[in-house]
Amino acid sequence: MFRPLEVFIGLRYTRAKRRNHFISFISLVSILGIAVGVTALITVISVMNGFDKELKERILGMVAHATIEGVDETVRDWPQALKLAKENGHVLGAAPYVERQAMLQGTRVSGAIIRGVMPALEPKVSDVDQHMRKGRLDDLVAGHFDIVLGSELAMTLGVDVGDLVTVFAPEFSATPIGAIPRMKRFTVVGIFEVGMQEYDSGLAVVNMQDAQTLYRLDGPTGIRLKLDDMFQAYPIGRDLARNLGSQYYRITDWMQGHSNFFKAVAMEKKVMFLILSLIVAVAAFNLVSTLVMLVTDKQADIAILRTLGQSPNSIMGTFMVQGILVGTLGIALGVLFGVLLSLNLSAIVHWIEQTFHVTFLSPDVYYISELPSDLHWPDVIWITVTAFAFCTLATLYPARRAAKTEPAAALRYE
Repeated sequence: MFRPLEVFIGLRYTRAKRRNHFISFISLVSILGIAVGVTALITVISVMNGFDKELKERILGMVAHATIEGVDETVRDWPQALKLAKENGHVLGAAPYVERQAMLQGTRVSGAIIRGVMPALEPKVSDVDQHMRKGRLDDLVAGHFDIVLGSELAMTLGVDVGDLVTVFAPEFSATPIGAIPRMKRFTVVGIFEVGMQEYDSGLAVVNMQDAQTLYRLDGPTGIRLKLDDMFQAYPIGRDLARNLGSQYYRITDWMQGHSNFFKAVAMEKKVMFLILSLIVAVAAFNLVSTLVMLVTDKQADIAILRTLGQSPNSIMGTFMVQGILVGTLGIALGVLFGVLLSLNLSAIVHWIEQTFHVTFLSPDVYYISELPSDLHWPDVIWITVTAFAFCTLATLYPARRAAKTEPAAALRYE
């Protein structure tokens, strides 16, 4: 016999063939319930992580981590600004840009944001070149007045690659016949689709020099930055702006425009964790009924152990060992199945769609047409700890009841 005694007796009770098979059945149900709850919790949290990652990639693929804009004027010495930005160890990429509102006219009319970029530098701060459905970003040649449209914007305007689009700037030029809006015809050379309506339906990209010509600017309106730590975007942008000279700058980061959205996703993840934890809690508290029946079945054994000198705390520990062992087995199975399901969820969903000819996320309706899954091991650890805590709490009452067993009363009818 090995020590501690509580572990020895608890393991022996677990291995022994019970007289009451109903108790074994309830134990099996408890194990399966905990396993299913942990599996569901890990899978759902991984799916929410996947959606969060997908949305961040789509949004931040078009939005710079930080921007440095001139206040009511262009950035004067933008080549020097780029040089200073590249010297900062936190800056992965920097590119100048011009951004203004405009009205676009093709077959139909729609408003949009005109973003003037340098095609050679833009891939360092955004992923628009990776989402081109037609044409290339490099087709934006300075002086040719070419334009790349979002897919929904092109559909709204009723144009395709090779068609002409008239861009009306919200500024007026004085002429002998009165004030007329400034306008210029652009040739559509590409169409992109990033999967976010905000950009697919409201963004048009042109060469930065063409944008400066249209809006009569002497330089870019700002510098866009891509950083190694996007959560430090504002401090890094502020430090860079201080080194750019006496000109006043406005610092903005990605959180100012999208923080509420990502906070909502994070809050939803926490709420789902709490809700699904209740499933694990219900399954864990099935251990209460299992151990209560076991304590009742082992009344004579408990009385004999107490008569031989085993303390109430030792009796309590014996039954806690048995309950925790059942819970640990259920948690281990749940973690195993949850991790395997999370890692292979996309392939499993694809197989189901192919086999049964169903579509869970139709590309015609949803921008994210595949079920993403992103397993985070800290989440798995946190779920495991939470489930183990529930199982431990569930064993306290039955184990305490066993510890209070009176030997004389238990052996009266034996």
